[in-house]
Amino acid sequence: MISMEVFMDIFSLRNQGFSIRTIAKKPGIHRKTVKKYLETTAFPDCRKTYQRVSVLEPYHQVIQDFLDEDDYKATWIFKRLKNLGFTGSYETVKRYVGTIKEQKTRIAYIRFETEPGLQAQVDFSDFQIQEPGGRITTVYAFVMDLGFSRGMYVEYINHCTLGSFMDCHANAFRYLGGIPAKILYDNIKNVVIDRKEGKVNFNVEFVHFARHYGFTPKACPPYSPWVKGKVERSMDYIRERFWRGYTFTSLATLNRDMRIWLDETANKRIHGTHQQPVIVSWLEEMLRLGALPASDYDTSIKLYRKVYKDCQVSYNTNRYLVPHLMVGKKILLKIKNGVIRIFHDQDLLVTYQEAEGKHTVVGNRLFYEQLKRDQEQNRRKYGKSKGKATRGLTTSSLFPQVEQRPTSDYGKFSQGGVSWNN
Repeated sequence: MISMEVFMDIFSLRNQGFSIRTIAKKPGIHRKTVKKYLETTAFPDCRKTYQRVSVLEPYHQVIQDFLDEDDYKATWIFKRLKNLGFTGSYETVKRYVGTIKEQKTRIAYIRFETEPGLQAQVDFSDFQIQEPGGRITTVYAFVMDLGFSRGMYVEYINHCTLGSFMDCHANAFRYLGGIPAKILYDNIKNVVIDRKEGKVNFNVEFVHFARHYGFTPKACPPYSPWVKGKVERSMDYIRERFWRGYTFTSLATLNRDMRIWLDETANKRIHGTHQQPVIVSWLEEMLRLGALPASDYDTSIKLYRKVYKDCQVSYNTNRYLVPHLMVGKKILLKIKNGVIRIFHDQDLLVTYQEAEGKHTVVGNRLFYEQLKRDQEQNRRKYGKSKGKATRGLTTSSLFPQVEQRPTSDYGKFSQGGVSWNN
């Protein structure tokens, strides 16, 4: 038996043109029940009835608290309820969880407009390219949209690495003329590592990047793309007005054409919200954006490595020579655009071009020459009874005459007595 309110809602929704299936979902009743009352003119018998209390009712608040924390699955919630003493079935939990999640999706979010300089929104999306041979490749579009003016920056990249993600930010700040106070993101791994007990754990490197530029990163709730709807709409605008029908030739040409389109079309259009050219609001917002720092953040990949006794460090299956005084110490490798810079504290030790192959030794042979001249170091580490594996470093047997050599060859020289020139 349904209540009078539900009965009236059925007819009201039907008059609005909703289907029987849609009407049934709103109060959570069967569609056959809806059909039965639509086919009769009699009001339901609203005599008082007694309903059995659900075995799940004592746990309703617990379930709602779980779902307020995150979008947990019914299986996850069922296991926790069993630990709390719940004796009902999984299907009972599944139905109730589904009801709560459906209610959450119906929540109306109020459209808000931000103050100048307060917020930007960022999105990443893939764009597919079909090559002449039929092969499909993918490029990725980084989009930053200023919340007040809708000033937009777009850059295409080949890979969604953290380094390229941060580089896109730096380029966007320069193009947009400053830095917003807050930037809103999806829960992408470049920004959010995970969520625990409702708390967001941000990527540590990205937190340092944000601190350098002076903005606060904000993560949207899970599965809530509407929270950053401004940049979502901008992405749709890019696909329809720029990408559709575009002929791809190279990434450099694509970004050049995108910059022209931003300057001449996207950022000069009359925006539907403030009813004036974007550039006009953008110039106003520039006055409220934060200033750019004196230097850009170093977006290189940063790795610590311990120096082996043979004066080498390992990276990506290859080995690189460093000064012998670094043996046993941890040094910092900074890798970007195929260039490896090696530091000890703040001192730059050496710069190498990253080896193209695998299992290769890359080095500056002057480091071994320095080791030969350092007699004190030789006596202390490479005497008759110590350092047999690297004794060849103090003789000409391990003096490298080439910048790169396969590690399979290097194994023959590790015991000494074989010339590198053979």
